[in-house]
Amino acid sequence: MKKYKILIVDDELSVRTSLGGWFMEDGFEVETSASGEEALNKMPSGPFDIILLDIKMPGIDGITLQKRIKEIDDTSIVIIMTAYASVDTAVEALKHGAFDYVSKPFDPDDLSHLVRNALKQKDLTDENLQLRETISGLSEVEEIVGDSEQIKKIVQLVNAASEIDSAVLIKGESGTGKEYIARAIHSRSKRRYSPFVAFNNSGAIPESLLESELFGHEKGAIKHAQYRRRGKIELANGGTLFLSEIEDLRPNMQLDLLRVLKNEKIMRMGGREEIHVNFRLISSTKANLESLVEAEKFRQDLYYQINVFSIFVPPLRERKEDILPLARHFIAKYSRSLGIPEKTLSKKAEKLLQEYHWPRNVRELENAIERALVIGDKELIEIENLPIRHEPIAEDLPKSYLTLAEVEKKQIETVLKDVEGSLDKAAEILGIAPDALRTKLEKIGILN
Repeated sequence: MKKYKILIVDDELSVRTSLGGWFMEDGFEVETSASGEEALNKMPSGPFDIILLDIKMPGIDGITLQKRIKEIDDTSIVIIMTAYASVDTAVEALKHGAFDYVSKPFDPDDLSHLVRNALKQKDLTDENLQLRETISGLSEVEEIVGDSEQIKKIVQLVNAASEIDSAVLIKGESGTGKEYIARAIHSRSKRRYSPFVAFNNSGAIPESLLESELFGHEKGAIKHAQYRRRGKIELANGGTLFLSEIEDLRPNMQLDLLRVLKNEKIMRMGGREEIHVNFRLISSTKANLESLVEAEKFRQDLYYQINVFSIFVPPLRERKEDILPLARHFIAKYSRSLGIPEKTLSKKAEKLLQEYHWPRNVRELENAIERALVIGDKELIEIENLPIRHEPIAEDLPKSYLTLAEVEKKQIETVLKDVEGSLDKAAEILGIAPDALRTKLEKIGILN
């Protein structure tokens, strides 16, 4: 049974003592504060399910403190207490998000009943939020599309992986759809009603930010950390964590991840208490991890932990039968999102798609179809609408170009690597503000 945590904020010792005793007898975990300042200092030790807050206190008053608490953690339920009952203060408290308003002296049974009702509402709100996140996540699951024998084998492996709860390693070149496979496994598994959390482990992420992204942090643990933040692992609790490009995980982070998988516990940066987590790890790699293990660049014990069940996704050029089914799937998908009638590929366009080598795999095909739908003004998609070479493509690797977004991402990754992950130094070299750089990192998927 869940043990709820309550914070009692009142400048009167007798109130803190009596309320604390009542709620401890009711099975709550109780903390008390004699002032608004002390309460704010205790917020990082939360989260608190209920905060009982005196409206009249020296220093920070209850209404001001309530606003500050909501900025830090808007999931806590605040109940205002006062000996100075008035309609004006009640309305003011409720206006700023208080659950209710009670007057001193308290009846223990009445106050306990009020707190229980507040907790029922909080649990219902939390369940609704999780349900909405789950439905949203399920709606984003991509269908595994294709007619090739390779894709049929992958579907069989996905179904098999969905029946167990072991770690899965998905191998394949960039752009082959490894995240689609991970989402398909999650959506068919017993964890499908819990979160699917994806994290792109780019080697360009500064080490301190990588630790924060995965494990979370407490207020002040890193620069600009004004509030507590839950990491990707904690967000995936009960569900699935998809960790891409695991080959880029630094040695110390490999060890940290190994400990989490063995102990099912994490600690936020700057934290003092371990947090129990239960999640399924699905990893992906475009590298030969076995070779990295032999070269002692990847921990062998971690490799065994993440490679309980493996799936290899072949490049698109090796499964030509999947090109046209995928293209038609993307036409239907983006026609819906753009609100336009579905178009048809001309025979010449179909031939070009099948002859092209697709060096960036399914991702490149998806981008090509989306662009063709946007720029084309006819019912047919012709070869001139496709951003690939028009002449027949030989089987050897054709020349391809990076998009402006890919060029920018590559430059940012290069600079970050050269300055050993320092955002300030990288921003100075790139000629932008550190906050603007962080925004770009989030936008292009280096941070998420």
